[in-house]
Amino acid sequence: MNINSAVDKNKYKKDRVILHSDCNGFYASVECLYNPKIRNKPVAVSGNAENRHGIILAKNEIAKKYGIKTGEAIWQAKQKCPEVITVPPHFELYKRFSKMARRIYSDYTDMIEPFGLDEAWLDVTQNTDKSGTEIAFEINRRVKEELGITVSIGVSFNKIFAKFGSDYKKPDAITNITRDNYKKIIWNAPAEDLLYVGKATKKKLHNIGIYTIGDIANSSVELLRAQLGKWGELIYGFANGYDSSPVSHMNENSEVKSIGNSTTTPRDMKTYEDVKMVMYVLCDSVCRRMREQGFMAHTVGISVRDNELCSFIRQCTLDDFTNVTKEITNAAINLFVKNYKMQRPLRSIGVSVTDFVHDDVPRQMSLLNNEEKMLRNIQLDKTIDRLKKRFGNYIIRPAVLLGDSGLSAFNPKDDHTIHPIGYL
Repeated sequence: MNINSAVDKNKYKKDRVILHSDCNGFYASVECLYNPKIRNKPVAVSGNAENRHGIILAKNEIAKKYGIKTGEAIWQAKQKCPEVITVPPHFELYKRFSKMARRIYSDYTDMIEPFGLDEAWLDVTQNTDKSGTEIAFEINRRVKEELGITVSIGVSFNKIFAKFGSDYKKPDAITNITRDNYKKIIWNAPAEDLLYVGKATKKKLHNIGIYTIGDIANSSVELLRAQLGKWGELIYGFANGYDSSPVSHMNENSEVKSIGNSTTTPRDMKTYEDVKMVMYVLCDSVCRRMREQGFMAHTVGISVRDNELCSFIRQCTLDDFTNVTKEITNAAINLFVKNYKMQRPLRSIGVSVTDFVHDDVPRQMSLLNNEEKMLRNIQLDKTIDRLKKRFGNYIIRPAVLLGDSGLSAFNPKDDHTIHPIGYL
C-alpha cells in the first residue's frame, strides 16, 4: 500500500457506503431458535470434549454475561458458569441460515463479500433509494422478523471501519462510523480491536509502547515497518482509514490461497509412528480436496503444538507442483522429522499446502525422476478417490493406519469445522 497515494485519492474520491453485518452469537442463536427449552438459559456451542476438541465455538448473550469466551475450553466455561448448556454444532443448519441472510442482503446490493458464515460486507454505494444507515436498520429488522435471529451492523466508508462498527455495539445494534467521528470512536480502542492485529502483533506493538489504535495511526510508518515488515504499513493504513479494498461481487469465487487440515488427537502423540499415522490421514484429506478443486501445490506446511501448548509452524518448497498424496505426505513427514525431536508429546498437528497452479497446466517431464512411477501414483490416487466417494472414507486405508485406530480413525475431510475466509 502506498500511504501517500491513498491519502491523495481520498481527497477527491466520493466516499463509499460499506456495511458489515454480523449475526450475533450465530451458532448459539440458531440452536436456541430450534430448541425453545434452552432459549432463556446460558448456552454454548462446543466441540467434543471426549475427543479433546472441547472448545467453545459460540455462546448466547446469557452465557456471555458470565464471561464465557469463544475459543476457551469447556471446563473453563463451566468454571465460570456451572449451569451452562453445551450443544454440538450443526453446520448444515448454520449454512442454511447464512444463505437466507445473504438473500436478504441481495435485495439491496449484489456487492456482497462473506467473511465466514455469520459475517458479510455489503457495498451499498450505488443504492440511491436509501442511505446506508436506513438500509442497515431495514436489514436488522428483516433478519429479526424473517430469520428469528439478530444482527449488528457497522456502517462506514471502508471495510475495516465497517467491521469495527459491527463489533462496537452488540447485540442487535447499528453503529455509524464517519470521517468526522472515527477518531473519537476507534482511536481509543485497544490495538487488538483492529482487524488482523492478533496476539503476536499485539505483543510486538506493546514492546514499542503502542497500545491503542490511535497509537498505531499516529506512529511512524517506518517504525511500524521496521517492527512488523509490510504488515506494519498495512495496519497503519487501516488505523488511519486509508483502506480502499473493494467488496467482492456476490458471484465472485474467492481465490483459494491454501488448503489445510489439522486435528487435536484423542491422546498425546508420543512417537514418530504416532505422528506418521496422523500425518497420513491429514495429507490424504488435503490432497483429495486439492484434486477435487483441480489444484497442484508447490509448498507444504506443518503446524505443531505440544502438550504444554507450545507451537511452531514450518514449511518447505517442493521440487515441482503436485497433488499426489504420497509426495505431499513424505514432504510433511520429512519436514516434521527435521524440525522436532519429540522432546515433549504432541497435542495437535496440522498440514497445509499453498502456491497453487491448476492441474491442467502442462508440466515438463523430468529425466531425473521416475515419471512412470509418478503416473502410477496419480492413477492410484484417482482410483482411491472414486472408491471413497462411492463407498465412504474408510473403504480403503494404508496399513500404517491400522496400528492405532484411536489416533487414525477420524475423517478431517468430511468432519470439518468452517472457518472464516481470509480478508486479504
